[in-house]
Amino acid sequence: MAATVDARGLSCPQPVIMTLDEIKKGQDKEIIILVDTDTSKENVSRAAESQGFAVHNVTPEGEGYRITITKG
Repeated sequence: MAATVDARGLSCPQPVIMTLDEIKKGQDKEIIILVDTDTSKENVSRAAESQGFAVHNVTPEGEGYRITITKG
């Protein structure tokens, strides 16, 4: 089951920090991140890739984005 990070309504760097905290837990191979700005979408995607995660899906959801990342 995928972990979910809900960072909607938060300004950078908070969405990145929350994503990295979830990655560091090391419990999930798939993580879903919810953000509501283009900046957060780009920064979270870059941070995930820097940790060895692949960004598989970025889809508009409501007023923001749903980002799906996976390990490996």
